[in-house]
Amino acid sequence: MTAAPHNSRADLAELLAFYATAGVDEALEEQPVNRFAEVRPPERVPAAAALPAGENAAPQRSTSVSRAEMDERPNTAPAVRTSPAMSTVPDEAQAALARQLARSAASLDELRQHMAAFDGCNLKFTAKNLVFADGNPTAEVMLVGEAPGRDEDIEGLPFVGRSGRLLDRMLAAIGLDRTSVYIANVIPWRPPGNRTPTPHETEICRPFIERQIELVNPKVLVNLGGPSAKTLLHTSEGILRLRGNWRVHTTPSGVAIPAMPTLHPAYLLRTPAHKKLAWRDFLEVKAKLRALG
Repeated sequence: MTAAPHNSRADLAELLAFYATAGVDEALEEQPVNRFAEVRPPERVPAAAALPAGENAAPQRSTSVSRAEMDERPNTAPAVRTSPAMSTVPDEAQAALARQLARSAASLDELRQHMAAFDGCNLKFTAKNLVFADGNPTAEVMLVGEAPGRDEDIEGLPFVGRSGRLLDRMLAAIGLDRTSVYIANVIPWRPPGNRTPTPHETEICRPFIERQIELVNPKVLVNLGGPSAKTLLHTSEGILRLRGNWRVHTTPSGVAIPAMPTLHPAYLLRTPAHKKLAWRDFLEVKAKLRALG
């Protein structure tokens, strides 16, 4: 019995949906390639026979690059930039510059301008957009996640994909929405393929999010997920131990802000049974706001 070919419209739609979920947003080549086809190795030509008689100089290597070769390196285009901060791992000079720029920002608009011009984080050169923030900059509640995903990178706003829609429902359950909260991420640029940001990348972006929190000056900070909690609360505890317990985030100027670590919406989509834990955390946030007046 011969299996039916998987080329129906439904099969193709399902495959494309899988690619989108996996973060695939570019094709490697314009034409499909049969990776299982047998390829005959090229015949080896003796070096002496490859040169004209009496010529000892090595042949010149071609400097042209085919389209297929360029497509295999989709993230190499930013290499044409002349910024000295193009290394894969940001150096201490760039980290110091990030701290200086963050301290000098007198407003959120100025901070955003500094971040848009900053070339010291390698993630900037593989991301489409700077994902700065969304919501009300004078809100009493500020929520901070880890890093943008594919949808956020495309729109330039945090939490706009599936996890964002779940977050909106969680906020609505305690009487809040995006006009009454302020949302940002520790990392403002999407890591390639939604990979986990490295400690170097997190450290170089830390001054920006700390200054952002300081400028918003919320009454309550909500850390969405373990990376946000660990970075801003200076702890190594896991999120399941942290969540549900009030902590304190201290701004660079010394202001103490009550912080509630909770589970990230993306985690809740994968583990729906833990939504009840996040619900308890958000009830704590509601009670804290009421107590603070």
